[in-house]
Amino acid sequence: MQPDAYLTLGLIATVILLLLTSRLPTDVLLMAALAFLVVSDILTPAEALGGFANPGVMTIAVLYVVAAGLKNTGAVQWIANRLLGHPKDVRSAQLRVLLPTSLLSAVMNNTTVVAMFIPALQEWAKRLNIPASKLLLPLSYSAIIGGTCTLIGTSTNLVVDGLLQTEKQTALSMFELAWLGIPLILVGGGFLVLFADRLLPSRQGAVEQLGNAREYSVEVIVAVDGPLAGKTIAEAGLRHLSHGYLIEIVRNQRLLTAVPPDTPLESSDRLIFIGAPDCALELRNIHGLQAANGDVDKLNVAHHERGLVEAVIGPEFVGLNQTIRDSRFRSRFQAAILSVSREGRRLTGKIGDIRIAVGDTLLLETGQEFLEQYRFRKDFLLVSALNDSTPPHFDKAPTALLILVAMVLTSASGLLSILEAALLAGGAMLGFGCVTAAKARRYIDLTVLVVIAASFSLGTAMSKSGAATQIADWLLLSVSSPWAALALIYLLTMLFTESITNNAAAVLMFPIAIAVAEQLDVSFMPFVVAVMFAASASFITPLGYQTNLMVMGPGGYRISDYLRLGIPMSLLVGTTSILLIPLIWQF
Repeated sequence: MQPDAYLTLGLIATVILLLLTSRLPTDVLLMAALAFLVVSDILTPAEALGGFANPGVMTIAVLYVVAAGLKNTGAVQWIANRLLGHPKDVRSAQLRVLLPTSLLSAVMNNTTVVAMFIPALQEWAKRLNIPASKLLLPLSYSAIIGGTCTLIGTSTNLVVDGLLQTEKQTALSMFELAWLGIPLILVGGGFLVLFADRLLPSRQGAVEQLGNAREYSVEVIVAVDGPLAGKTIAEAGLRHLSHGYLIEIVRNQRLLTAVPPDTPLESSDRLIFIGAPDCALELRNIHGLQAANGDVDKLNVAHHERGLVEAVIGPEFVGLNQTIRDSRFRSRFQAAILSVSREGRRLTGKIGDIRIAVGDTLLLETGQEFLEQYRFRKDFLLVSALNDSTPPHFDKAPTALLILVAMVLTSASGLLSILEAALLAGGAMLGFGCVTAAKARRYIDLTVLVVIAASFSLGTAMSKSGAATQIADWLLLSVSSPWAALALIYLLTMLFTESITNNAAAVLMFPIAIAVAEQLDVSFMPFVVAVMFAASASFITPLGYQTNLMVMGPGGYRISDYLRLGIPMSLLVGTTSILLIPLIWQF
């Protein structure tokens, strides 16, 4: 093996280790790996940057604009409201979730589908008196499976198709993957309908946990001509209480939320605190405050003046692993945290002392502008208003759906390539007013695009240095038949997906799959398709796929819930894929 191959394998091992153990952002790590490949002369600059010009990556970028138009017009809710209906039991409800989710995920970004379905299903489950935990994980799994049915259903399919075009001058058609995707929907969906109700818990999400918790609101009034009038919140000693904290001030019929500590108090201000019952006793000892309305009331999360928002912390959040106080959350986001939920449990204790982690679900009180500011920011995986009074532009929903259908049909018929059809669809979304240019720009996930494009350099280095061929030789020491090799490629890709990003797993395994096929002197297509499907089949952990993490807080899930439902789901989907792939794409 050449020195370049050793360097490449060492680099890939280092990247994977850092992805698993460090807090460094994925895009930073992969760009650093790209830089190393260029500086060490393993790749030329043109080879290292080839991913940024790959048709698959560019198609993903344009499809973000199409997804923005569908989201902004509420097209998914428009469909969901007509399909969900009024089922009689949990299984019927799950079936009504699985079908539209799978179909929609086949033709649009599955992260968008899940993000738009979560608040709708929470409200729907409440009306049906069904725990949302019975519906949200099946929602994520059905979106993952549905995304495998078409070339545009998931970014992984487009990435691998882009690699095929670059390396083998071969392209997949829009619905070619449906020969395997549809059986997987039937098998996986059938498993979810039959067993998800038994395997998933009846558990509360963040909102219900807060409603049932021993969390109280305490209202006090700043005494007229008292010693606190004119002082700031910090000067009045109201900033660091032991049993509660100030969330809002009612002043002259106006509600002030997420008030900073330098806000001056005025006579007759009504101050509202939340915390333990002892908070009322603590406030009584502060001279210049008067009790209001009986002093203590159970916290009412449905208060009509409150803008309640549910937000799931993402891996790009600026204050990860810091306490809420140290992260300056309130001043940075102009939002007050009412509750923090982690792995299905509401965290107790003083909110300011809680350390923020990926996947935490925050229940926030804030203004409506929070949604517009942070819905497209990478700090949060999901930002969902619980009492959102600003509905989407439903009058444009039919137009957005027609644009989507036209894109799919023109691409599927061969009239246009997928990239060409996506470019025209994105332009139509802007031209017909389904989304503004500013919103579309914010919706494009540059972090994902950089991760995918930079990871292409690792795949190129594996092919050029001979590392992929060497790994293929090692793999074929233990197996000799194409079927066994296919199963091994699928298993390795699935393990990579559960530990690093799905797109990076696909890019790393693609050259190995090609090398294995060449060593066995068989067609590369079964192995490439196995990489495609295995890279998307992430059911075992919440971190393996973004939609799994998005439903964790709203569904009140724990790691054990993913293992209980995800392991048999992975075995079923994997076995079905390995059996059917060689029958559809022959060796």
